[in-house]
Amino acid sequence: MQIRRRIEDMSGQLTPAERKLTAILLADYPFAGLQPIQDLSRRARISAPSISRFVAKLGCAGFQEFQQRLVRELKESRRSPIELRQGRPADATEPLASYLGRVNALNAEMLGWVSPAQFDRVCDLLGDPRRRIYMIGGRMSDAIAGFFVRHLRQIRREVYHIPADPEQWPEYLLRLRARDVVVIFDFRRYQPSLARLAERARGRRAQTVVITDEWVSPCARDATELVSVPTDSGTLWDSYVPAFALVEALLVPLAERDWEGTRARIAAWDALREDAGALTGE
Repeated sequence: MQIRRRIEDMSGQLTPAERKLTAILLADYPFAGLQPIQDLSRRARISAPSISRFVAKLGCAGFQEFQQRLVRELKESRRSPIELRQGRPADATEPLASYLGRVNALNAEMLGWVSPAQFDRVCDLLGDPRRRIYMIGGRMSDAIAGFFVRHLRQIRREVYHIPADPEQWPEYLLRLRARDVVVIFDFRRYQPSLARLAERARGRRAQTVVITDEWVSPCARDATELVSVPTDSGTLWDSYVPAFALVEALLVPLAERDWEGTRARIAAWDALREDAGALTGE
């Protein structure tokens, strides 16, 4: 299990000093854990022996093994499709059935990663009509953001898709109000510009929801909600199917929580689409 997930799973069993230590580790994960134990001790105001006992709780033989595991996670987060393909034989027979089996396993695994409480919290953020919603993704994952935006716009007002071009970002950052929500999709190999956008959004007191993979995007630092979904399909390509499944699952309760309002908006939307089609001859 990833160090980050192990820390989160143990959150209810930690001492006050350990909780302070984990806050520092998770705020700049995994880099905070790669500094010398003496530096981490001073920063967290917890003794080096206490840090050693904490990493033992995580299942590490010592601080050195703890750091080695963090380094392995960091390397995994930057692997390219070429590196992922190495040592993995292609499915020689029935590739469709084999791949669908892998994807089904990822979707089933996601149930253990996204708790019902977290799912409900994200729904509350996105369904609050007082908040504007902004979304963006990376080079490939922006397709998920666009899919989500187009559906959510039929449910509620003030949903915006931030363009990929950073030159256009100031317009959206200037619009941001405190408590607005910025949803960011970012998967390995992460896009550095999105981390900078997330930082600026938080600087304007917006809420950030980061949907990422098991290695966790740098965008997740200080995120309001960090949602990790499994993506490692065992092939040269990571799978975005769990992320799409999460989005589709969110859309159902978001539409149902005020069904009369949703129904009226979709009806008005469809009427305007039909009028537009008549004008253009489509």
